[in-house]
Amino acid sequence: MKLRELVRVFVKGGIISPGDLLKITGLAQSLGASFIHFGSRQDILFSVKEPSRELLDKAFESIHTPYEIDTFRYQNIASSFVALDLLPSKKWLASHIYHYVLDSFNYLPQLRINIVDPSQSLVPLFTGQINFLASNQENFWYLYLRFSEIQSKPWQFPLLVYSEDIAKLSLKLEEMEIVKNNFSYQQVYDEVMGNLSINTQPVTDNLVLPDTNFPYYEGMNRMPDDKYWLGLYWRNNKFDIHILKAICERCLTTGVGKLSLTPWKSFVIKGIFEKYKIGWEKLMGKFGMNLRHSALELNWHLPALDQDALELKNHLVRTLDQQDISTYGLTFTIKTTDDITLFTSIVIEQDLQNEDMFNILYSKNFDPNSMEYNYYAKGVVKDVIAPLLIELSHLYYESLEENVAIKPSSSINKEKEKHANVYQCRNCMTLYNEEYGDETRGIVAGTPFDELPDDYKCSLCGGGKALYEKHPLPA
Repeated sequence: MKLRELVRVFVKGGIISPGDLLKITGLAQSLGASFIHFGSRQDILFSVKEPSRELLDKAFESIHTPYEIDTFRYQNIASSFVALDLLPSKKWLASHIYHYVLDSFNYLPQLRINIVDPSQSLVPLFTGQINFLASNQENFWYLYLRFSEIQSKPWQFPLLVYSEDIAKLSLKLEEMEIVKNNFSYQQVYDEVMGNLSINTQPVTDNLVLPDTNFPYYEGMNRMPDDKYWLGLYWRNNKFDIHILKAICERCLTTGVGKLSLTPWKSFVIKGIFEKYKIGWEKLMGKFGMNLRHSALELNWHLPALDQDALELKNHLVRTLDQQDISTYGLTFTIKTTDDITLFTSIVIEQDLQNEDMFNILYSKNFDPNSMEYNYYAKGVVKDVIAPLLIELSHLYYESLEENVAIKPSSSINKEKEKHANVYQCRNCMTLYNEEYGDETRGIVAGTPFDELPDDYKCSLCGGGKALYEKHPLPA
């Protein structure tokens, strides 16, 4: 596919209204597109045979959304807004903070900028050249700069930056052309602090990185406020336009105000009212949409619109699935070009000199946030990749350390633990442990499953008691 045929739509922070997405899909359809694609920078892509500049300019001006074709000079601002209310987060980092920071950008950046909460593990932290990570101090952010792809570790700016100054500081770094001019870190600090008035605080706490466990982000799941979120994923990254239009229209008629794009070429619908849950399930059923792909399929990053990479992924997923292998905690990239930012724990790298050969890399300690990769194998053929990935998965699990805090307990507690059981929801695999109860539902510790109220529902997916199966704990 030629670049001139590909339209790229910038979606600040991966946040878009159903109305705007409906307009974009309609425009893409009017230009002959059948599918929408999502990029790893939480942007939107669609291909057209004969793009009309005049039509595109008029359409995107009406929804105040920038787009690009031919040049591909600019970058979408990525954010972890999609993880808010789904995964752990800083208590102060609410929806309006994300919106304020993102709305303060009144220019289209040429550098990759990340606005990320380091508490979550869905959106990568350091894939930007300018990375703002939320600190424990309210409205203050760590700043990490990464000038080039070969720079393994990003450089930490020695001060925390205030939310109101993020856009201002980013623009200054753009104007300095920090990548092109090859500034030293000290030069960056001196230039910023000597010529820019910003609110800063000293760094008092070290950044704490999230666990590497990758979340399952698909299907219908319960939110803390008893609404639901729905994660949608297409294995070929071709989101059928007529299905997307139906989804947007249902959002508009059921009070859903935002859609969130992920870096994994999928999207999340938050804030579904329980009274509309069945209607959403009927809509998904009408289009035959699978809402429970295996976790093995969801943890892959591929270049957008790369058919060879997609075919290799599908081959590996089928092969690994037959082996009953666990990949929980691991993520994978298929790298077929130098123009790709790595953010997974394992990389399958196509040899640029011989496309039939591959290299296998893994990140330090299997932590993708380390940005440091080591070779596990070089120059292997396609059929050898899956066995090597199995070896790497075993190496990963052997490297895990179990830090268990041993607490003194009475003989009564020991007796309760001995007979405690866990029950697992067949729908979303959530566990109910009789020893701990379920605080989210007001169920106190030690409550037997049989004594749960008849209307008890799974705290994650909302499924009833009938969906749970008993799993005795080992003595």
